[in-house]
Amino acid sequence: MAERKRRANGEESRRRILAAAVEVATERGYDGTSIAAVSQKSGLPASSIYWHFANKEALFEAVLEDRFEVWMRSVTAPEGSSEMQAAMMLASGTADAFHEAPEFLRLGFMLVLERRPTELSARKRFLDLRDIGRQRLADFAVQLAPAADPAAVDRLLSYAIAAADGMFLAKQMDPGLDLNELFDLHAQLMIDALMRLGEAR
Repeated sequence: MAERKRRANGEESRRRILAAAVEVATERGYDGTSIAAVSQKSGLPASSIYWHFANKEALFEAVLEDRFEVWMRSVTAPEGSSEMQAAMMLASGTADAFHEAPEFLRLGFMLVLERRPTELSARKRFLDLRDIGRQRLADFAVQLAPAADPAAVDRLLSYAIAAADGMFLAKQMDPGLDLNELFDLHAQLMIDALMRLGEAR
């Protein structure tokens, strides 16, 4: 019982730290984020943060991973869905993820756009997570259009992801944009293009 309570307390502390780190990082960026600031925001001592995370980079990586998990849950279609239903649900799920965990892209873009003499491990982790998401899209594309030329599908995926990134940035500049509507349109266009690629072989 005592061990379960300690584990639960540890998990709760970790959640509080991550939530505080998301707030601080979103406001201040990587350089402006400090263990002291996260400690103050979370109400937990710095020693508690260091117990969970070796340093600020490890904490930043954990924040990205936490936000990415929200994305992955949002873009998973239930079993039994048709391929077309799954495609549309993936699109609406991506729009939902933009609302529920915008920090994944916001913080990731900050890391990618900053020029540094040495690459941060958090920046590399963001890019690795993006690759995982891209692979999920690639696997789905193969199921939807198995006969399509792989090189053509790869180009289409690059375009689709770049367009999604652009929609995220557009939303930051115009909060009135309806992302669900845009992603439904985006998905339909990408599905149509993918099906044409499959028919062209």
